Amino acid sequence: MAIEVLPAVGRYDDFFEVVGVKKPGGAGCWCMAYRDSRVPNEGRAQYMRDECATEPGPGVLAYVDGEVAGWCSVAPRSTYRRLMSSRTIPFVDDRDAWSIVCFVVRPAFRRGGLMHELLEGAVAHAAAHGAEVVEGYPISIDGGDRVDVISGYVGTSRLFEAAGFSQASVTTGHSGGRPRVVMRREVGG
Repeated sequence: MAIEVLPAVGRYDDFFEVVGVKKPGGAGCWCMAYRDSRVPNEGRAQYMRDECATEPGPGVLAYVDGEVAGWCSVAPRSTYRRLMSSRTIPFVDDRDAWSIVCFVVRPAFRRGGLMHELLEGAVAHAAAHGAEVVEGYPISIDGGDRVDVISGYVGTSRLFEAAGFSQASVTTGHSGGRPRVVMRREVGG
């Protein structure tokens, strides 16, 4: 099984395959919750099409044997309107960290470790675009706790620790009733 993680720039159709709402008139996140949730449902596809058309793009896509399998949203924190005004996820310092805010893995590709590949690809993408530090806001879990898909979209502290991240701060945020933490990794500068 060959896995490749690539920037979403120029790959809107693949982004749509993983994240887009397929039902005509259907509502969905479109990975907009942190970017700008004020964009109405009918404008979200075009917003993300525009994001996928310009560098550095809105994130990275994972391909398994050439088939698009997953998505990770990564961009400078300053581009995420909700994070800039968040009362639950604190700023660690004054650097414009690149933020990893969500993962989506298509059902046929789950339980194969693809989130690890997406996370490494997101860090590499951020570093290639000059990031000094990358952070995520996963749920904090212990031991062998299992996480449901709905609350696991932000990742887990174990996932981030396995990729060399360290806890930088606690938050007052929750996902699926579980506490979230700020995990950070220095990547350059």
